Amino acid sequence: MASVIAAIDLGGMSAVLIAVSLICVLGAAVVRGFSGFGFSLLSITSLSLVMEPAEIVPSIFMLEIAASLPLLPGIWRDVHWRSIGWLLLGYTVFVPFGVWLLANAPVAPMKLAMGLFVIATAILLLRGFALKRMPNRAATLAAGGASGLLNGAFGIGGPPVVLFYFSSPAGAAAGRASIIAFFIATDLLGLGFQAREGLITATSFWRFLLFLPPLLIGVWIGNRGFKSADPALFRRIVLWLLVLLAVMTAGQGLFQLWSGSPGASI
Repeated sequence: MASVIAAIDLGGMSAVLIAVSLICVLGAAVVRGFSGFGFSLLSITSLSLVMEPAEIVPSIFMLEIAASLPLLPGIWRDVHWRSIGWLLLGYTVFVPFGVWLLANAPVAPMKLAMGLFVIATAILLLRGFALKRMPNRAATLAAGGASGLLNGAFGIGGPPVVLFYFSSPAGAAAGRASIIAFFIATDLLGLGFQAREGLITATSFWRFLLFLPPLLIGVWIGNRGFKSADPALFRRIVLWLLVLLAVMTAGQGLFQLWSGSPGASI
């Protein structure tokens, strides 16, 4: 037992940082259990306030897959497979560029860009942005490309795809099912690219195991809460929380740029 404990490497996380991280993961998992999406966006946006993205993105990808795989059999028939194919094509082309940014770009501008993008996406959804018909092939490829770039760089490729489906006439069931299926595929691809860049380490795996219990508990709570909560109100609360976290993250990056210390590579 002592040798196993000694082998655990959480990257020097303090007890306070571990507690804060567990709370962030639990909160994001509750949202994930309720809505079917939002775990990566919430967890990475909040954790990036206290840790660098490269330290947490691989572990969050693993957690997202663990949360989604059990849902796949029940949603298989509702998935809009035609759009999934074009989204994945765009994603696959652009995700290597995002992973390269994750491994090499300075911290401050990446945080600022991530925060601004999340703010813009959340406001669009809050304002009820909607499409009258499914986007064409070019627009679908573009949404997939944006998702690949953001997923590779930040681990939050969800906003373009969530906006794509929830603003389209595909329907709630098809949109939710397609998002879950898309995230399973993209997170598996993302882990492969991260492994190639040397971003997945033993520490990533230990953090995954550390965060797994609050993930499972949070998803269970979210699923139970879905039966009694008002979905529209809950959705608005989640989006405003995203705006708050994104403002904090963007502000942190802006301050680092203003102070002349953009930081080392992520």
